[in-house]
Amino acid sequence: MSGIKVGIFAIGLDTYWDQFDGLLDNLNAYHKQIADRIALQDVEIVNAGMIDNPKKAREAADFFRQQDVEMIFLFISTYALSSTVLPVVQKAKVPVVLLNLQPVAQLDYESFNALGDRGKMTGVWLEHCQSCSVPELASVFNRADIDYHLVTGYLDDKEAWCEIENWVDACKLSAGMRNNRVGVLGHYYCGMLDVYSDMTQQSAIFGNHFELLEMCELYDFRKAVSSDEIQAKLEEFNNKFEVSKDCEESELQRAAQTAVALDKLVAKHELGSMAYYYEGSGEYENIVTSVIAGNTLLTGRNIPIAGECEIKNVQAMKIMDLLGIGGSFSEFYLTDFKDNVLYLGHDGPAHFAISQGTVGLVPLPVYHGKPGKGLSIQMTVQHGAVTLLSVVQTKDSIFLLSAQGESVEGPVLQIGNTNSRYKFDISAKEFMNSWSKAGPAHHCAIGVGHVSDTIDKLAKLIGIEHIQVC
Repeated sequence: MSGIKVGIFAIGLDTYWDQFDGLLDNLNAYHKQIADRIALQDVEIVNAGMIDNPKKAREAADFFRQQDVEMIFLFISTYALSSTVLPVVQKAKVPVVLLNLQPVAQLDYESFNALGDRGKMTGVWLEHCQSCSVPELASVFNRADIDYHLVTGYLDDKEAWCEIENWVDACKLSAGMRNNRVGVLGHYYCGMLDVYSDMTQQSAIFGNHFELLEMCELYDFRKAVSSDEIQAKLEEFNNKFEVSKDCEESELQRAAQTAVALDKLVAKHELGSMAYYYEGSGEYENIVTSVIAGNTLLTGRNIPIAGECEIKNVQAMKIMDLLGIGGSFSEFYLTDFKDNVLYLGHDGPAHFAISQGTVGLVPLPVYHGKPGKGLSIQMTVQHGAVTLLSVVQTKDSIFLLSAQGESVEGPVLQIGNTNSRYKFDISAKEFMNSWSKAGPAHHCAIGVGHVSDTIDKLAKLIGIEHIQVC
């Protein structure tokens, strides 16, 4: 279990139960079917059952508060009074998703009208009249200034269940971001004004903790690394990467020693992600020019690392990683106007778990725009569907910016960096203009698959805007 608690309750009207035989049993069966299916998404279901009068509503509210649920699904099983619902949502104070799910896509009208007994017919109708309550609940929630979300469909509706699953994923994302400890090692790349972040604002939106780290601590860890630990890390390099024969043994040893120290730094502070950058001399330069291999290994094992101290982007990378789709550190490289594709990539850490083919560990004679030389990662993101994500900071707010496209085959730049070719439903020119004018920093995170729907739901849960370019 993920440890995430999701509440669910059904609503109905207790006056009906004595009037229509079997109605309550059928509605409870539908409710169980929904709860059981949501539980398959690795969440703990907190089920308040059928709430059919205001007294039960107050008890359900207390129950959800005691259980500390992240969100609540409200199954509209039949017509129900809004006074039965409002107390639950008001007191629980967590996001609520209304499930307007009929038993079937279409009523069998011929069989229904052939029942001949208007009493029985009314009971069957009430079993299918979920939509009757939706406007009433929406009206009351609007007037009570309660944020809510709505899924409409039927029990076997694939589209509706895709929405529900996205809501659960978004709920997990929200909790995962809130529980994340973000390390900040070193300082910003001087002059990248777009990269500078307001950590207070980031914590206020995502709920995460920032741990400010010192290079001297990493230095001490590195100095204490044993030869056996270096050897084990070298074996890990060979298992995870295709190590170029051009890599000097001294550079591999240097990178392995730093990688072991990074592991210890992350473990000590229980980090779930980290942004870093540093420029120094002597041993500190030795460290910062040998971090790429180790930081790539950390990224691939679900601890995303962003270079140039890009805190906003490591937040985006963590969102992608929590979704299980990668989240590789990227920036725009160039535009191919003939093929109508954009190149994105970066020197520094990559998410090797989403590589197309092998991941190369190669030497670089120079880190462009940075001091020193060392090893770097050469890879391409898997061909197929991708999503780009940026956490955008404005002068007074934060929002999410996403785009869906494809990683496509074609020539890439063999410069010892991660880089790939990306095509979108809009032209490369239109994409660059639309994406840039939204105001992100020049970095973004790239994950495999199309997940903008889930990102949109995350934004709704935490109360920020989401802009989707395409």
